[in-house]
Amino acid sequence: MTLPLDFPVQDENSSPLARGVTVIQAVLATLPGTPGVYRMINAKGDALYIGKAKSLKKRVVAYTRPDRLPLRLQRMIAETASMEVVTTHTEVEALLLESTLIKTLGPRYNILLKDDKTFPHILVTDDHDWPQVMKHRGARTRKGQYFGPFASAGAVNQTLAALQRAFLLRSCSDSMFAGRTRPCLLFQIKRCSAPCVDRISQADYRALVEGARAFLSGRSQRIQRELAAAMEAASEAMEYEQAAVLRDRLRALARIQAHQDINAAEVEEADVVALHQAGGAVCVQVFFFRAGCNYGNRAYFPAHAQDADPPEIMAAFLGQFYADKAPPAEVVVNVEPAEAAIVARALSEKAGRKVVVLRPQRGDKVKLVEHAADNAREALGRRLAESGAQRKLLEGVAGAFGLDSPPERIEVYDNSHIQGSDAVGAMIVAGPDGLLKSAYRKFTIKSAQITPGDDFGMMREVLTRRFARAQKEDPDQDKGLWPDLVLIDGGQGQLNAALGVLAELGIEDVALVGIAKGPDRNAGRERFFMAGKPPLSLEARDPVLYFLQRLRDEAHRFVIGTHRAKRSKGLVQSQLNDIPGIGARRKKSLLHHFGSAREVAAASPEELEAVEGISSAMARKIHGFFHPDG
Repeated sequence: MTLPLDFPVQDENSSPLARGVTVIQAVLATLPGTPGVYRMINAKGDALYIGKAKSLKKRVVAYTRPDRLPLRLQRMIAETASMEVVTTHTEVEALLLESTLIKTLGPRYNILLKDDKTFPHILVTDDHDWPQVMKHRGARTRKGQYFGPFASAGAVNQTLAALQRAFLLRSCSDSMFAGRTRPCLLFQIKRCSAPCVDRISQADYRALVEGARAFLSGRSQRIQRELAAAMEAASEAMEYEQAAVLRDRLRALARIQAHQDINAAEVEEADVVALHQAGGAVCVQVFFFRAGCNYGNRAYFPAHAQDADPPEIMAAFLGQFYADKAPPAEVVVNVEPAEAAIVARALSEKAGRKVVVLRPQRGDKVKLVEHAADNAREALGRRLAESGAQRKLLEGVAGAFGLDSPPERIEVYDNSHIQGSDAVGAMIVAGPDGLLKSAYRKFTIKSAQITPGDDFGMMREVLTRRFARAQKEDPDQDKGLWPDLVLIDGGQGQLNAALGVLAELGIEDVALVGIAKGPDRNAGRERFFMAGKPPLSLEARDPVLYFLQRLRDEAHRFVIGTHRAKRSKGLVQSQLNDIPGIGARRKKSLLHHFGSAREVAAASPEELEAVEGISSAMARKIHGFFHPDG
């Protein structure tokens, strides 16, 4: 239930803090003494802070006495222009709602877990006669058994490769499976049993599937014993080829376990969460244990946690971390979260079964927590050292270009094309924490008025689109979407093009610098162009110069990769368009069946004929188009 709130007219001469207290006092008069979630909102309608309470009235009254609150919350009260309140039936419901809203809205005065990545899983499908083993991210919409989470895609790929060697399960898509007429390369290198062409019976394949499921479910020792016994029996029967196959499978399973660097016999399904706070920053390490195996770890650095106590940080972290993930049976921590019983009940309700939040006092779990805490301390130390070095470089950039303060966001732009074709632009972003790859952007050059090869025109289009959008989405420049410094790969001409775009859009407070390569394109002799100033050069061994070179090279790498992908896709797909008799429907069928135009070009006539709408004659025609010599 959302409560409608009316506010009294405020005295414009009072201080911002006093006005904020007046707003809260007006809301307080309408609040019930029941559980719920409250939201502090500023004059622009953005959420400042989200909190939950067992009794809304008792909790919110604390904000009417700001002298007892830390400076951070006093600033929040001063910005408060209105409040929204949602009542809930229980405190557990309030905690779940609070965590979801914080994760969704990202209010600036809450402790925030900045992470938008989903964890990968391994999926063994159960909606096909010949189950497939594959990497999976996102919603669990496909029927099958999911194993994980894994800390990284690399950990999943490593495990999948070993599973393919050990159990020879197919990894191809259903459409690819249906279209095969001969075994693929994976069969030749002994990573698949080729069920697509009946090189294995369905019963034997099902046995392999059950073996993989048993291994992923933690019954690895039983599987290994059975394989070892089978290998010995094959060897005694002088079936040496079969014995060698079983030996290779055993080695593959051992390879998976070799990567499980820390394991604990007591832990079947748990996340080990350890927090370390130092230097005004916090690191939280999470280790994932499933089926008694270590599936990797990941470090997190919650924002706005400088003046919060560890129990408060741990409670906020657990709430947001599991807001969009299923909690395991056990969460093992080194710091007991604030209101631990409520947190455990909320996680249990989220999981639909009992979840235990435990701070161990003895045994193997203590060693696991200590190991995770050591990793958190080391990760935070590296982070602080890197951020200190990065901050020093940004200070050097500010000094070199005469900026008022070190830039918090640097954007670097570059273009790529071949004689004007497949023209693309790209933007990379860097800041105090290094490269911000989630903020990278690609731009396909669209304007028909740009002459092929007109680099200045391309730069104008890219910057116009970028900053026109920023003006629309962040007109007040308070959402972090605006750069403090823009670097252009080019000299005075590119700089003039960029200056013209900003002038047309009425933007005056963004610093622009052009980076021109030195004579003979030598690194270390770059010249930097700025409006109204003579070109600048930095000492060849200046760390700031090296930093700027790295940014320019990263932009170049990103735009070249984008251009190559676009050109490669266009080359093959344009060839599909050139094949006589291939219209939109057949082209769609081919791409849907094979997944990409490159795969169409590599397909045999028999594989092409398996596509709906492709006759034998058309299959030969397509194959002949791509293979005129054979």
